[in-house]
Amino acid sequence: MNFTNTYLNRVYQDVAKRYEHEPEFLQAVTEFFESIELIISTLPHFEEQGVLERLVEPERIIQFRVPWVDDENHVQVNRGYRVEFNSAIGPYKGGLRFDPSVNLSILKFLGFEQTFKNALTGLPLGGGKGGSDFTSKGKSDREIMRFCQSFMSELYRHLGPNTDVPAGDIGVGSKEIGYLFGYYRKLRNEFTGTITGKGLSYGGSMVRTEATGYGVCYFVQEILKNQAHDTFVGKRVIVSGCGNVGIYAAKKAIELGAIVVGMSKTNSCVIDEHGVDLNLITRLVQDKKDLMSYSDIYPHARVSSSNKELWKVPCDIALPCATQNELDVEDAKILIQNKVKIICEGANMPTTLEATALFIKNGILFAPGKAANAGGVATSGLEMSQNSIRESWTFEVVDEKLKAIMSRIYHACYEASVRVGQPGNLVLGANISGFLKVYDAMVHQGII
Repeated sequence: MNFTNTYLNRVYQDVAKRYEHEPEFLQAVTEFFESIELIISTLPHFEEQGVLERLVEPERIIQFRVPWVDDENHVQVNRGYRVEFNSAIGPYKGGLRFDPSVNLSILKFLGFEQTFKNALTGLPLGGGKGGSDFTSKGKSDREIMRFCQSFMSELYRHLGPNTDVPAGDIGVGSKEIGYLFGYYRKLRNEFTGTITGKGLSYGGSMVRTEATGYGVCYFVQEILKNQAHDTFVGKRVIVSGCGNVGIYAAKKAIELGAIVVGMSKTNSCVIDEHGVDLNLITRLVQDKKDLMSYSDIYPHARVSSSNKELWKVPCDIALPCATQNELDVEDAKILIQNKVKIICEGANMPTTLEATALFIKNGILFAPGKAANAGGVATSGLEMSQNSIRESWTFEVVDEKLKAIMSRIYHACYEASVRVGQPGNLVLGANISGFLKVYDAMVHQGII
């Protein structure tokens, strides 16, 4: 990859060489650099203050061992991480991911994206991400608790409501958040809103569980309204992923009048032309079953052991809500052939760069994750506000605030795309709009 701007190209080549072993991080940097090249020459003090060099390096990376004792009384050791990427506009904010795939490349990619995603919300939140190569699958509650307490016994010293505020992510749900927060509270001897995604009985926020999935649909609503002069009513929708994001994106799409005709998870897929039974899918997920048994109840439905079958289903709107790079260029070709109209990312960069470029080239309305899935972190920010003032807002109040935030994000992205002469290119718009806020803060605060 080569860029016309000499400063941009020099920094990119240095990053590509230094981090050639971190493909996910380089993917995020590449997409970002492609966008900001359009405005870089208009920005004062950019090169002189080394803004790019500072942007691509995390302010701090914390790596530590996490020893814990399993139910057989054997000592296990995992790796723990926290990447505190950028705090120019507020305390670090981003989830914790517990999954065997966790490594520094993935966490740097997520932390880098989180920086601009958080800026887009309009809330004073910096970017960070963390986690461990631990998995809760197959572990007892006591084992999960012991791991979480060991993890927090190191991480707690780096956290605080005005310093770094983690939340959940893949593998970190309400159970893990409870154990992590409980031990943080014990170690610090204080009750603060240092972790978000908490239970409602101890400082959590209404809508937090639903927020990312709902936010994705609110973002699509804005695209439909402003760029297609249309609504969700009657639209055929497919959703990948059956975690909170996918389930609640499907739920909200149905509430808004769409027909969800296909859903998938890691090892299975269901296609139901009558519209999926979301309650059944939710039960299957809760029972830790794949989607193959869906057809036992609905024989007319098609099921597959391949989640890739989802992208072959003709639809108007596709919502990739599972994981990074799940939708590749071959999938994109099929979706385009089947006349998809909107792709909206519910996960973090679930579409490869090649697939994204192909969608945009073919005039498909494409919403990048750093904008479209910001509802989760936005509601985490609202949880922090409620914790700070010792209040608890109703579901309706939080939901209205979430809608307003997603609308603001959409319009900020669209206006930035107009600024660079490519109206409707929301990938460019999201990168540029989020970046400009971080850039302004970094320049005004000096070289630190």
